[in-house]
Amino acid sequence: MSDYAFRIVNVFAEAPLAGNPLAVLGDARGLDAPTMQAIALQFNLSETTFVTPSTIATRRVRIFTPAFEMPFAGHPTLGTAHVVRALAGGNRVTLEMQAGVIPVSADGDVWTLTANAPKDPRAAASREDLAAMLALAADDLDASLAPLWIDTGSEQLVIPLRSFDAVRRARPSPAALLEHASNGDRALAYVFARESDRVLARFFFSKYGAIAEDPGTGSACANLGGYLLVTGAPLPQRLAIDQGEAVGRPCRLGLAVETDRSIRVSGRVVEIGRGTLSL
Repeated sequence: MSDYAFRIVNVFAEAPLAGNPLAVLGDARGLDAPTMQAIALQFNLSETTFVTPSTIATRRVRIFTPAFEMPFAGHPTLGTAHVVRALAGGNRVTLEMQAGVIPVSADGDVWTLTANAPKDPRAAASREDLAAMLALAADDLDASLAPLWIDTGSEQLVIPLRSFDAVRRARPSPAALLEHASNGDRALAYVFARESDRVLARFFFSKYGAIAEDPGTGSACANLGGYLLVTGAPLPQRLAIDQGEAVGRPCRLGLAVETDRSIRVSGRVVEIGRGTLSL
């Protein structure tokens, strides 16, 4: 029997019991992928990460949901960097992931990752179909901005809405989400509205035939940065993004898109617990 230490952190959290929770195994050497998947299901959080040595970065990281492995996700990147600093030291770390090596830096307990550049965007379904999918009127979608599939590490459908009220009223249909918001692997949609430098966002995905909602989605925040780039928004951009209010886990995400076209996603990480798995 072997023991594996873990930590529980909340990411994008402005208070200890806010944000998006994450389990991190700081030394996962000896665990194979099926065991990692089973541990992620045991924790049953949105993601669990497994840290091992790397020859090209500070640490290698694998990210598992309860059902599958992910090449990249934002809140696991920031939360894992926080744990790696506690174990290895340093306010600048690099994390080797399937999506590439992601640099992460800290200012206190606020962590910032630099996302990949966006791949070529793909057109989405019609505004009318997407509005119906969200149980909204067609004019609830922002007529000046096109919905697009964006990929800065994890491809997602980004849908601009006209108002914060429209974001709050969105009620996706599971069947329509599968029809209009599937990339062939997953059905998911990120909806947002902007008022000056503030954004209200929600992230929906299909889970066991129902609609689930993520409290704070760093990969989608990075994709919003990619969306700003591919739609020609003036640079630099500095946005504060609120997410999670609909599921009782308020999250605050920071997004910066610089004049050099780099995309940076930031958020506060709060550790709330530690323990040991005996396997």
